[in-house]
Amino acid sequence: MNSYERFCFNLLSKRMKGRREEYSQLRNDLISARFRTPFEVYISTALVSSILVGLVAAVLTGLLTYLLKLPLLIKYKGAVPAQFLMLSPYSLVIGTVVITILSLLIFGGLTYAAFLMYPGIEAGNRRRNIDASLPYAINYITSMSTAGITPAEIFRLLGDSPIYGECSVESRYIAREIDIFGRDLIDAIRLVSASTPSKRMKEFLQGAMASISSGGNLTDYFRTKADQYALENRQTQKQFLDMLALIAESYVTAMVAGTLFLIILQSIMSVLSSDNRPLFLYAVIYIMIPLGSIAFVVMISTMTPES
Repeated sequence: MNSYERFCFNLLSKRMKGRREEYSQLRNDLISARFRTPFEVYISTALVSSILVGLVAAVLTGLLTYLLKLPLLIKYKGAVPAQFLMLSPYSLVIGTVVITILSLLIFGGLTYAAFLMYPGIEAGNRRRNIDASLPYAINYITSMSTAGITPAEIFRLLGDSPIYGECSVESRYIAREIDIFGRDLIDAIRLVSASTPSKRMKEFLQGAMASISSGGNLTDYFRTKADQYALENRQTQKQFLDMLALIAESYVTAMVAGTLFLIILQSIMSVLSSDNRPLFLYAVIYIMIPLGSIAFVVMISTMTPES
C-alpha cells in the first residue's frame, strides 16, 4: 500500500468498512485477480480518485468553455419563454456552470466505473492464462507425482516454475496457505479452488482434493486429467483452424472480390455520368476497405486462443 492509497484509506476507511456486502462482486474480483490491495483500501482509492479526476476535468472544461465562450455559440430559433429571455445576459455564466457540473459527473463517474471494472477484467485475463497453461502444468505435475514427490511439494515446486504462468501463481497460494498459515493440503486446495477465476482449474483442484481425501491414486488422477486437457486443447485448436479458414474465405469474398467489384462498377458509372467527384468510390476506398480490414483483424485477435 503506497502513500496515496494510505491517505485515501485513512480518509474513508470508517465509511467503507460497513459497505462490504454492497460490493460483493468487486471483492470476489479482487481476490480472483490476486490483487494485494485490501477491499477497503481499493474502494477508498476509487472514490477519492474519481472525485479528483472529476474536479480536475470540471475545472479544465469550465475554463475552456468560458474562455472560448462556447455557450454563446448556441442559437435558438423559435419562441422562447420570457423567463429564459431574462437570463440571456447571463447565458455564458449559466452555460459554463452547467458544462462544469456535467464534466464533474461524467468524468468522475467514468473513473469510478473504470475502477470497479478493472479487477474483473484482470480476473478474466488470469482465467484465460490459466486455461492456456493448465495442460502443460498438469503434465509437469504428473511427472513429479510419478517420481514419488508428495502432493504438497508438487504444488510448491510448480509455484517456483514461472514458465507455467498464472498456474504457478495459484500453486504459490496453495504453498502459502500450507507454509505460512499452517493449513493442511486439503484446506489449502479448497481455499484456492474457491477463489480461482478458472473453472478448469477449480475442477482440477476439487478433483485432486477428492482424490486425496478418499485415498485414491493421485498419480492416475493427474495422468487422466493431463490426457483430458490435451484432447480438449487439440479439439479447440481444430475448431479455431476451421473457423479461421471460414473467416479467410469471407475476407476474400467481402473485402477483396466485393470491394474490387464495387470499385470497377463505380468507376464505369462515374465515366458514363461524367462525375468528377465519385463520393461512393472514395467511401469504398478510404472507409470501407480500411475499417473492414481492421474489423477482421480485431475479430481474429479476439478469437485466437491464448498461447
